[in-house]
Amino acid sequence: MRPLQGCRGQGVVVGTVTLCLAAGWALQTPEGVSLVVPQPNINATVAQNILLSVEYSCRGVATIEWKHVSSWGTTSIVEWKSGDFVNISTVYKDRVTTFENGSIQLLNVGMRDAGYYFVTVTEEYGTNAYGTIIVNVYEIIYEDLHFVAVLFAFLAAVSAILICCMWLCNKSLHLFQKKTHKLTASTTEEIELETIEC
Repeated sequence: MRPLQGCRGQGVVVGTVTLCLAAGWALQTPEGVSLVVPQPNINATVAQNILLSVEYSCRGVATIEWKHVSSWGTTSIVEWKSGDFVNISTVYKDRVTTFENGSIQLLNVGMRDAGYYFVTVTEEYGTNAYGTIIVNVYEIIYEDLHFVAVLFAFLAAVSAILICCMWLCNKSLHLFQKKTHKLTASTTEEIELETIEC
């Protein structure tokens, strides 16, 4: 009878250790899916590339889906399973790059790309996680180009005035030389007449 009690004691110890290991494994591995959005608000200018960054974690295979909601309506951008085929909508065909962590990059954004971007990560067991990123797109203000245009117009006006002044100076000099030449010619003529009279 004593040997049976020793076996039973070992069974309890093994069962307890197994239960503790299972509880530790359950505590270490998160249930379902988790999603982190490090930058929920993005400001961009027209023709810029932007990264809509997220980071998800889950036990199984996840499906990632991105949608864009704006005043023009709701548009599905892309949907894919990790390690599987990527389904990009025709509107975003050549403008979207996907990443394994669930992030996407939009190339050459325009004013219509402003709005809310919703990401949904769905685990194969049915649990979901949601994230939102707000994107503001601004037009490029050409203040520097405006300054250059005003400066160019000012310099053009100054150069036109200088050219007119140079033309007037040239005309005045020409008239002065003509008068001087006439005076010289008349003085020479008087001298010749005096010489002839003598």
